[in-house]
Amino acid sequence: MKTHRKLWTLETMRGSRALLVGMVVPLVLGACAQDETERSADPGLDGRAGASTTVAQIDDARIENAADEPGTWLAYGRDFREQRFAPLTQINRESVSDLGLEFVVDVPTAGALEATPLVVDGRIYFTSTYSVVYAVDATSGETLWVYDPQIPKDFNRRACCGPINRGVAVYEGMVYVGTLDGRLVALNAETGAEVWNVNTVIDQERNYSITGAPRVARGKVFIGNGGAEFGVRGYVTAYDAFSGEQVWRFFTVPGDPSLPFEHPEMELAAETWKGGEWWEVGGGGTVWNSIVYDPEFNHLYLGVGNGAPWVRVIRSPGGGDNLFLTSIVAVDADTGEMKWYYQTVPGDNWDYTAVQDMTLADMRVDGEDRKVIMQAPKNGFFYVIDRSNGELLRAHPYSQVTWASHVDMETGRPVENTQLDYFDRPQWILPGPLGGHDWQAMAFDEAKGVVYIPTQDIAGFYSVDAEFKETGVFKRNPGTLNLGTDMRNGFSLVADYLDEQPMYKGNLIAFDPLSGETIWSVEHPFYWNGGVLATAGDLVFQGDALGFFSAYDADTGEKLWSHNNFVAMLAPPVTYEVDGTQYVAILAGGSGRITNFFGSMDEVATMKFGNFGRLYVYALGGDVVLQQPQIVDRSIPEPPELTATEAELKVGEQNYSMLCVGCHGGGAASSGVLPDLRLLSPERHAIFDQIVVDGALAATGMPGFADVLSRDEAEYVRQWIISRAIADRAAIQDD
Repeated sequence: MKTHRKLWTLETMRGSRALLVGMVVPLVLGACAQDETERSADPGLDGRAGASTTVAQIDDARIENAADEPGTWLAYGRDFREQRFAPLTQINRESVSDLGLEFVVDVPTAGALEATPLVVDGRIYFTSTYSVVYAVDATSGETLWVYDPQIPKDFNRRACCGPINRGVAVYEGMVYVGTLDGRLVALNAETGAEVWNVNTVIDQERNYSITGAPRVARGKVFIGNGGAEFGVRGYVTAYDAFSGEQVWRFFTVPGDPSLPFEHPEMELAAETWKGGEWWEVGGGGTVWNSIVYDPEFNHLYLGVGNGAPWVRVIRSPGGGDNLFLTSIVAVDADTGEMKWYYQTVPGDNWDYTAVQDMTLADMRVDGEDRKVIMQAPKNGFFYVIDRSNGELLRAHPYSQVTWASHVDMETGRPVENTQLDYFDRPQWILPGPLGGHDWQAMAFDEAKGVVYIPTQDIAGFYSVDAEFKETGVFKRNPGTLNLGTDMRNGFSLVADYLDEQPMYKGNLIAFDPLSGETIWSVEHPFYWNGGVLATAGDLVFQGDALGFFSAYDADTGEKLWSHNNFVAMLAPPVTYEVDGTQYVAILAGGSGRITNFFGSMDEVATMKFGNFGRLYVYALGGDVVLQQPQIVDRSIPEPPELTATEAELKVGEQNYSMLCVGCHGGGAASSGVLPDLRLLSPERHAIFDQIVVDGALAATGMPGFADVLSRDEAEYVRQWIISRAIADRAAIQDD
């Protein structure tokens, strides 16, 4: 089995998607980075003075040897290997029927909770929306402290997927969190007091954000950023864990080629971007989720995201692979010097990020012992890669795939299905932008050689921006998403092609990464479900969109236990042990950023009961009983009078599709988390322009759009919402 590989030196900076296996010059650390690390607190030369001396004394050795502490959850994926497998057996396939709710922690938010709780020294550390950090007692749920970074609520307009946060890192007496507005903050793990605070954003005019969890190792904190859809340039930064000083920065896509390259890898990458002005429209390549440290090689693996805009002919009209989009990049953890890379989707055209969780393992592959890194990125193929040098070992489909027929193991490149080119004609393509698997965590049982993946078969509807097709010019709009797809006419276009839409579903699968076999599969009623946990008790835990938290037999997929929490779950569960008792914990709270174009959502918990944040903790013999919440009345009231012309309604639809659909849903029908605009009261209709243009509700998270929307245009949006309410109300009454 071969794979395309290329040695790289400064004299031979050529190559499309070469696997980098050597470098001849080190980086000049931080030489070209902007000095944006203004501190709100001055820790002096060493922030240890502000760290806790009594709890969370975690160092590299403790994380690396987490097997010696089976009852803890020390890092994002439990330890550096990030397998999300816990060696606890008290809760097992025989005893799980006695599992019950031990305690509940109410979290005051109506948004999505996506964090992995960390459990250290009898404390649970987790995050809520707007990057708020909690520390609670691991046996009672008593709140010990709360840290609120005071993010303006309307900042969520500048974040693609809401004010979410996926967790913290804990190290040497400190808790680290990345904030939605792009800061990295160090807190005292015992008290929650701020130790230092740095701004990671390199361009304040662009909509950068942070939603991912930091990683920490070797005295450094590593953090990426989000914002590709708004037109930003990706990078990862390493900061000194004790002082907050920048140590190095690795850019993932090149900037303006007329300026000096920040580091040698950018010269290599620039060879693969052809024509256009990608640096003006952003470039993308944000590392918004997975960063994994490997103590055996001292590598840091970066999962790199999609291009900005999505449509490659806009950002790179001359073609090219567009490095390092949709790649796994290995860099030296101390210097940021690149060691190798593997690109999953050269010239990405579909938002096929490679930021999904990565897992390290030791495996026997083709008769040889290998140290591998594994990933199920959005594109539908599961990758097994030698993490010492980037050699591709396996690339099997794990979900439905139509955009490519297979991955060529000689070259390592996917073989694209040219019949699904969407430039001239809109196309339904699998996977869609949500991926065959997204950020929801997978788990790996190394002894069984089985990975457990929350998958979804849900096609995306792709169509190139109509104005660009007509004029050949793409205009970046700083006030909204810049995908290059025909968002303005999205609702009408989808409606015209619904008869071609493939089936959609969600699954939990047990998958053999070497053979590509799906060992078992559990189908869910809805596609957008939670991350998973595997344990030595031969169990796999997962929460779902309908509000049920369940345990499955790891060998057969049989559901052995289930508990109705009455709230959707996306976050991955964790398990831990204190004083001889094993607990299982999961954060609950569903996403408002899912569309209802894809089937009935009547039983989805956010639609049925609304949304509320909670931390649920279970133990054998737990006896807390939940009361079913009141079912929300979703009936559409008599709408106001429709007065707009067809032309005005079209303008309203276009602006709704550009500015509102991400939060309030396709066709103005929301997922139940954020307001369904078809249900607006007469009082809200009366002040619609004040809300939408002036930002009258900005303090509650509803931003104003005065920079991109006139009052007349806001009225056309309102009129289009009224038209949808009239149509949907009539359809319901006819049924």
